[in-house]
Amino acid sequence: MPSVSTSLDCGLFGDLFGTERMRAVFDSRALLQAWLDVEVALAEAEADAGVIPAAAVEGIRAAARAERFDLDELREGIRRSQHPLVPTIEGLSEAAGTAGRYVHWGATTQDIMDTATVLQIRASLDLVERALAELIEALAEQAPHHARTSMPGRTHGQHAVPTTFGLVVGVWLDELGRTQARLAECRGRVLVVQLGGAAGTLASLGSRGRVVREAFARHLELGLPPTPWHSARDGAAELVSTLGILAGTLEKIALRIIRLQATEIAEVGEPDELGNVGSSTMPQKRNPMMSEYVAASCKLIRGLVPVMQSAMVGEHERDMASWATEWLIIPRAFVLTDAALSHLAEIVRGLDVDERRMAANLELTNGGILAERVMLALADHVGRLRAHHLIAEVARDAERRGIHLLTAICDSPEVAPFLTKLDLDKLRELGSYLGEAPELAHAAAERAASQVRVK
Repeated sequence: MPSVSTSLDCGLFGDLFGTERMRAVFDSRALLQAWLDVEVALAEAEADAGVIPAAAVEGIRAAARAERFDLDELREGIRRSQHPLVPTIEGLSEAAGTAGRYVHWGATTQDIMDTATVLQIRASLDLVERALAELIEALAEQAPHHARTSMPGRTHGQHAVPTTFGLVVGVWLDELGRTQARLAECRGRVLVVQLGGAAGTLASLGSRGRVVREAFARHLELGLPPTPWHSARDGAAELVSTLGILAGTLEKIALRIIRLQATEIAEVGEPDELGNVGSSTMPQKRNPMMSEYVAASCKLIRGLVPVMQSAMVGEHERDMASWATEWLIIPRAFVLTDAALSHLAEIVRGLDVDERRMAANLELTNGGILAERVMLALADHVGRLRAHHLIAEVARDAERRGIHLLTAICDSPEVAPFLTKLDLDKLRELGSYLGEAPELAHAAAERAASQVRVK
């Protein structure tokens, strides 16, 4: 086989953008074995239905072992024939001896390859759902622990009002939980066999077509679609689109960690483990490189989605120009997703949350982060619109003079008469202006823990 040339399976970069377990699902020998497993299941189903002799099954099953095949010879056969499966069918037929005459009976290439892809998808979903559950578990530990850890809430890149890190994590948890449900729902629509023959009619099996299809699905422990899906690629498109949604959430989390680790913020950081190198030239650096690899992987996953959706548009009953793109997209989507999940779970488990820096950053605006709270207190006396106008003027005055917002309020003849010192002292307590954040964080963690336990 040729040496690998992409970063997904490169001996140097592979672990940054993939995992060994997911690469194993899609390596060449695993792909070949999936084709062979489907051919065996087809023979078993046809023997059950009386289409081929029962004695033929054992010969086909015995020959259908990937280690018996020379991958270089198959690769050359594919290059020479320009057909993805015929060399394997020929090799299996020859290896099966007299039973070989019944290999691939009544099926078409897409029946075998699509169903084999479904087997790989099933194995891949098992890995991705497990990795997602591990990430959710890690986040579910952080959310209640930091349910009351105050930090600046930021809108439009600026301080807004106080929030808690626990609520930030709780939002991530619920978003991931929804995609966890999406993946589970995908299974019923995607994990189904393909068996339609040349053009979906299964005329090649005569009156036994329905019986064979049912037995075929049973042997592979897959669902039975109501119609063949040679030309209906919405299931695969839904799957990759769902992975794209997951990637959007993962990238958002990774980018939030990157931004919170910035020198000027420094509220959250990746685990500071011995051996991590932030920079080849600046020893003091703690670059969030794992989060950056996650973000890079997620950009690639999301980039696959529109291509996969375009593959839904094919000509007539089969269109290789559209179908073949799936062979490249689905493995990449899963390999990148598993790596992103695994890396992010490792980051979250060792996340460095600096509560003191968060508290210090709450003071950066010199009381500006209190403006909404003060405005609402004043609104009881002068109405909300008037209060908004007055506090906006006071806030700008405080910023120009470089003084605390509450000091500027005490100096304001239009505001000070309505707010006593006791009022201002109460308003100054940021920890009492967190609203429902702590409860929401705890509730999100409880929901996540419940979903993971169910799984």
